[in-house]
Amino acid sequence: MRKLLLIILTLLFNPFIFAQETSDKVSLEFKDADMMTVIQTIEASSSYRFYFDAEWIKSNKNLYTGSYKNVSIDEVLNKVFSNTNLNFLVLKSKIILTNNSIIHNKLPANYFPKSNNNLANQTGRTIQNPIFYQQYDSLQNSSGSKKNLAITFIGKETDITDKKNSTISGYIRNASTNKPEPNIYMKVRNKNISAVSDQDGHYILQVPPGINVIEIKTLSFKKLAQTIMVYNDGPLDIEIQEDTNLLDEVIIRSKRPKTVESVISGLVSIDIEASKTVPLILGERDILKIATTFPGIKTTGEGSAGFNVRGGKEDQNLVLLDNAVLYNPQHFLGFFSAINPYTAKKADIYKGSIPADFGGRLSSVFDITTKNGNAEKFSGEGAVGPITSNITVGMPIQKNKSSIIVGLRATYSDWILKSLDNEDLKNSEAGFYDGIMKYNNTINKNNSVEATLYYSHDRFRISSDSLYKYSNRLASAKWDHTFNKKNKGSLFFTNSEYKFNIDYDSNNKNNSFDFGYKINETQLMAKLNYVYSEKHSINYGISSKLYNVDPGYQHAKSPDSPLVPIDIEKERGLESAIFISDNFKLNSKLLIDIGLRYSFYAALGEANQAVYQSGLPLDDASYIETKHYGNNEVIKTYGGLEPRIAARYFFTDDFSIKASFDQTRQYIHLLSNNVTQSPTDTWTLSNTNVKPQSGQQYSLGLYKNLHDNEIELSLEGYYKRSQNILDYKVGAELILNDNVETQLLQGEGKAYGVEFLIKKSIGKLNGWIGYTYSRTLIKLDSKFDSEIVNNGKYFAANFDKPHDLSAVLNYKFTKRYSLSTNFLYQTGRPITYPIGTFQYGNAEYTLYSDRNKYRIPDYIRLDIGLNIEGNHKIKKLAHSFWNVSVYNVLGRSNPYSVYFVTEKGQIKAYKTSIFSIPVPSITYNFKF
Repeated sequence: MRKLLLIILTLLFNPFIFAQETSDKVSLEFKDADMMTVIQTIEASSSYRFYFDAEWIKSNKNLYTGSYKNVSIDEVLNKVFSNTNLNFLVLKSKIILTNNSIIHNKLPANYFPKSNNNLANQTGRTIQNPIFYQQYDSLQNSSGSKKNLAITFIGKETDITDKKNSTISGYIRNASTNKPEPNIYMKVRNKNISAVSDQDGHYILQVPPGINVIEIKTLSFKKLAQTIMVYNDGPLDIEIQEDTNLLDEVIIRSKRPKTVESVISGLVSIDIEASKTVPLILGERDILKIATTFPGIKTTGEGSAGFNVRGGKEDQNLVLLDNAVLYNPQHFLGFFSAINPYTAKKADIYKGSIPADFGGRLSSVFDITTKNGNAEKFSGEGAVGPITSNITVGMPIQKNKSSIIVGLRATYSDWILKSLDNEDLKNSEAGFYDGIMKYNNTINKNNSVEATLYYSHDRFRISSDSLYKYSNRLASAKWDHTFNKKNKGSLFFTNSEYKFNIDYDSNNKNNSFDFGYKINETQLMAKLNYVYSEKHSINYGISSKLYNVDPGYQHAKSPDSPLVPIDIEKERGLESAIFISDNFKLNSKLLIDIGLRYSFYAALGEANQAVYQSGLPLDDASYIETKHYGNNEVIKTYGGLEPRIAARYFFTDDFSIKASFDQTRQYIHLLSNNVTQSPTDTWTLSNTNVKPQSGQQYSLGLYKNLHDNEIELSLEGYYKRSQNILDYKVGAELILNDNVETQLLQGEGKAYGVEFLIKKSIGKLNGWIGYTYSRTLIKLDSKFDSEIVNNGKYFAANFDKPHDLSAVLNYKFTKRYSLSTNFLYQTGRPITYPIGTFQYGNAEYTLYSDRNKYRIPDYIRLDIGLNIEGNHKIKKLAHSFWNVSVYNVLGRSNPYSVYFVTEKGQIKAYKTSIFSIPVPSITYNFKF
């Protein structure tokens, strides 16, 4: 090493060094040899001797194969060192290696800027200034000090270049956990250059050659200033250290600026860890129930399944768990979600501007991602509550490289149904369980894989003779690959299945039967990202999914049964799409995201399709024939463009305005006669008689942060139009119907609203208050009387609730003790009332009002919870957290539904409530 330094110093400061000499020819051969073996082979086959630092060679893992006969040493060395950061200089029989930099044996013409000396470029090549001279001076000016500089060298210097900037890229990781850290802001000192790490912790920076200082300042991590000498494009992974003294504040602050800075409007990001303090029914942590406390996201009632997002129906929400569709995300008839909160990493809900890579639903996307297992040590967490228990464990398979996480949850009692204020339900039973397993492996810096398996199962018995069972099963696999510093991509494969079964046991065995339904979809998708420049980040890809629907069957249990077996013909469909979007940073204030998606759908055989006379309603009277389609034969196609555009403009650093427009299409429909989504609802595909739904949404919002980003304020407005929305004729028969299209109506919809949110996440008092005023209207008009509802005028949808107020607040008395409250107020949902009777012939009939003209009483509920953290000792078996809560403290009998019966010739109304008394619970959470 001393010889090497002496030679380099001599070269650098001796202006009379002559040009590089390459005289002798060499002949040599090597196969699958490492670099050290190649160097030894050259020395053994020639008179050349190498001078280098052995550490440079050890870090190189490449293998070389080559055969050379009577060639110059330059040709061999250029080949060997082409994909490394090593340069070389040949002086007679000496070969001097350098890492990153070049030994300049000729000073460039502008090395002495004030001198009249003009050193001619005899080769005619463009020779860049020596980096050591140019940047030594700039570093001195910027830092004022040259002492103790720890410099990281990046890239390989070349003597011929036209580049003004070099690209460095890599991953920001937590030094303690080795996990990637998203949304970390980094900048280059004294230069207007910055970047933010993405969800995978990946970043890209364009910096000038020479010495640069990268700075990272966040409240959750210690300040970092890393000096880098940039010769050319190259990788740089950065580790950041947690700042334990500011951890609580930082976890909250790190997510806050995203609301103001992001181009996406109407995005709700659930803080998974903070959700543990929100008091919910029976103390069960539930991220989907938390979502309904935010503006624009509602349910039709207490204990109901499904969500209504900005006026959309339940089937217009795309719920994704690790990129696979979850068709029924609810347990226990809608009381709990089917998402295990202890395995969830993040939950983002897109209710406004939906990115172009999502499609197939009109209203929203619930994008839920699970955690990776602990790649360093065995760890876990869980909870024991009054109705469920939950355990999640994670462990390394290969330390710091691959891991697995497993989560299990189950009920162990049917006592909850027995406590409900309904005699019919007290003799019922219900239970569920779910399990999830995820494997991840970081193969190398350019490749990683993930795989997830999930299964959930529910059973319930409302009466003594029928057992209902339904289940979700999904599998997903993901391969992430970094092609180079500007290109990376992901390949996804997913499969989802939802099915239910009704096992009916009659006192007469001949009347017992088994009824079931199933839907299965398989998807393959490729998503890629290309960073064209600092101003343009382009996402593009292609996807295709195959639907297989078994609309239902009914089989008698006894061979002697008079019941005729029923098997409804299966449905198949192929939905494909291509998409592209450009996140365009026009300037420091204006950011635009322009996206375009083209979706294509084909209904496939083998199938029989009923043909009806054109210009008449779809019913038995207009039926002409049944047309048969062979296997994989295309029955009907639909498709179209789905443009998406969103823009954000900064008035100040903490005040922005956003606007967006989205066009969406949906080719699959939920069939339900119920007010709320039911486990026994079925899905059907678009075909010749059922058109796909489509919708357009305009949104505009103002976003402001106050008190150094401690408080978030947002005010958003939206307007939606939709076409071919599904509704039903009075008394529609949807179950086991070969011609279900004769029971359907398709009309128009419109929805509009204003959403206000104030959120505080720092200090003793934190939480959020949200208020929404919205309307959701449907119009079912036609030239045929049988297809007209409410005289063809717009009327309120079943889930139209104009006023919605929620307040989720938490007050910390100390670091261990806090009090939480959850208050909700909603306008009662619409309902159709009987308003009188009339005589026709010799019979009396009930006269009903216009559809959904009246409303049930308003919904009001207050929940309170006391949260007790365990002591903060580092060395202990497990860290604990207690939650003591009371659901519905006011004991209000909120109506779930209103029904009517005729008693002694009079029509009387009754209401059903789910929880009409306060429900206390205590839950123990632990983490190890």
